Amino acid sequence: MLADSGPTLPDEVVQHAVVRGALESPWIWRSLLLITLVVGYLLFRPRAREQSLATKLVVVATMLGLSGMTWLNSYVGYVRTPYDLAVLMQRGSGWAAQFGAALASMTGPEATAPAPGPAAQHGAPAPGPVQDVQVRKIALPDPGNGVPTGMTNVMLPRGYDAPENRTKRYPVVYLVHGYPAGSSDDWFTSGDALATMQELVRGGLVQPMIVVAPDMQAGVATADWECLNVPRGPQLETYLTRTVTAAIDSRFRTIPDRAHRALGGMSGGGFCALNSGLRNLDRYGTLLVSLPYDTPGDATALLSGHPDLLRANTPRDYIPTMRFTAPVAVMLSAGENAQTDMTTARRIKRALEQRGQQVFMRFEPNLNHTWRTARAALPYMLAYANEQFPH
Repeated sequence: MLADSGPTLPDEVVQHAVVRGALESPWIWRSLLLITLVVGYLLFRPRAREQSLATKLVVVATMLGLSGMTWLNSYVGYVRTPYDLAVLMQRGSGWAAQFGAALASMTGPEATAPAPGPAAQHGAPAPGPVQDVQVRKIALPDPGNGVPTGMTNVMLPRGYDAPENRTKRYPVVYLVHGYPAGSSDDWFTSGDALATMQELVRGGLVQPMIVVAPDMQAGVATADWECLNVPRGPQLETYLTRTVTAAIDSRFRTIPDRAHRALGGMSGGGFCALNSGLRNLDRYGTLLVSLPYDTPGDATALLSGHPDLLRANTPRDYIPTMRFTAPVAVMLSAGENAQTDMTTARRIKRALEQRGQQVFMRFEPNLNHTWRTARAALPYMLAYANEQFPH
């Protein structure tokens, strides 16, 4: 439901964002659980074929584990499709990465795009998702700030490479993954950003824009960095707000000013968007915060021994007395079933409005602190950013 006024979207766009992917179906874990019960009965029934107790327990435990994993994925929505699974497997090594690469080639956008027609064969763009919007993966390493690889996804709008658009420039939305174990791929797999943007552009609901998903892991996927400048550690806020922004502006045809630049994220990435955005008002005019936090949470330990830095990176503490050198527009979104997130969103909204800033807040029905919520909020986030960008 809407907590206050903001973007209004057609039902087909909203439904696209909330529909479950093939691997999110609850029937997967229910079926696996039923099979586990049947197998368990067959293994442990009287006069069953002789197997060691250890073997029987391993078989049942493995199947229960698979049931639990698929239940968790159905709840969270991290792996929606076989392509999402392929991308996840490619983060590994050996046979898993090889299988993931093969699966990606069979299930990715390129594999499902329609075959080029006569127009495409003569150099004109063909219809279909790949031609509408394209995603490029680039490396933006910054060893000086503790970022070894910085693999970044950049989604370019339809017609970006067309000769008639060679002088056209575009606003930019930056989307940060969650922590820990997040990836720059997440907004294009779990978040379904590619298809969501296509739905919005095709419906004339947003202007063409560039969407950037940076890698904020600093080479340690399991760390909960929260985009902080860590004493004696990676300087992730500097990397995001200076290195990445400068690189994107130099490599692509952006409109390189704060009014045409939005910073967003989900969960830990939402904290990143709020904190880094407020601390860098010269860079971003719009902040998109999904599944919000207003404290560093577990990452507080990274600032241990630096109380001045902790307060300077705790929006709950500094917003009430913050001096806004420029106005900022903020969208906050949370799941209706996540009471803590809604309380946090209301607290942030109240604090920002008391400082004279514009805030839109939205709660997603029947959802929790999961990727399914962030995915449902994404079309509203992009539409809200579009409203703030000067046209």
